[in-house]
Amino acid sequence: MPAMRERVGANQDKGALMRIGFIGLGNVGAKLAGTMLRNGHDLSVMDLDAEKVAEFVTKGAGTADSYAALMTASDVVITCLPRPDISAAVVEGPDGLLEGMAPGKIWLEMSTTDAAEITRLAAKVAQTGAAAVDCPVSGGCHRADTGNISIFAGCDRATFDRVLPLLTTMGRRVLHTGPIGSASVLKVITNFLATANLVSCAEALTVAKGAGLDLGTAYEAIRISSGTSFVHETESQVILNGSRDISFTMDLVAKDIGLFQDVADRAGVPLELNPLLISIFHDGMARFGPRELSPNIIKRLEEATGLDITAPGFPPEMVDNEPEEQGAEVIVRHG
Repeated sequence: MPAMRERVGANQDKGALMRIGFIGLGNVGAKLAGTMLRNGHDLSVMDLDAEKVAEFVTKGAGTADSYAALMTASDVVITCLPRPDISAAVVEGPDGLLEGMAPGKIWLEMSTTDAAEITRLAAKVAQTGAAAVDCPVSGGCHRADTGNISIFAGCDRATFDRVLPLLTTMGRRVLHTGPIGSASVLKVITNFLATANLVSCAEALTVAKGAGLDLGTAYEAIRISSGTSFVHETESQVILNGSRDISFTMDLVAKDIGLFQDVADRAGVPLELNPLLISIFHDGMARFGPRELSPNIIKRLEEATGLDITAPGFPPEMVDNEPEEQGAEVIVRHG
């Protein structure tokens, strides 16, 4: 099993000298951009929601009239967008980032995207002399809000070293995963595991209620046992509260496990569990709508059983109580 250690990214102060553009102020993007601004970076933002942009501008951020203009005015542009096709339009569409790219500039793709698509776009970026980084995040919106989220980065080592000071501002643990595309593959693998955990937690809690157990006790039993997981310790809590608010929706889950299925299909790996998860979430979207909060996948079981899977004493949303700290690179040592 590989051993790991962490070190603070070298030359942290150099990151503050970069001009940063940020596109996509959604649930995760706004928190990542907020961390950059809070830590003193020279930041300009863009989003289709003018009110979100205005809120950042009042806090000291700049903005731009087009993606190309933002790229021209920035050293690094970060995108955090909901789907691969949206990222592609931002990069290669009219007035897209490609039109403003030049040698020395960097595009950081922090969306959860398709490895083949990020590889295709990165090749176009390289033709301009700029560099691309495949850079998804993991760990929940509450950790993105405090700069304590984990970040994967796929790119050459020289580019990684250039962006490490920025990544260790936005995240607590930063892992260089290898070449472009590798981070996106790992991201959809981890999202597949999180989805499997969510569905299994929903079933476990429903069985506990059906068996007449106290759900607060059931939660604690799972938490202190071999059955626990990050998903249980976060999403099970908002399930039991009844808010089901984890700042993530069923359509995004379906997108992510669909991307995982694409990776498996390209690799020729036959899967049994993931196709079932895809079916479960397609059914959930058909019943409750694509923008339903993802933990409400448990409503399928609540409706089937007539049980109410809630309990007192659980929070309506997750809050990261760990103090914000300077991030560090995670170094994997084999052997």
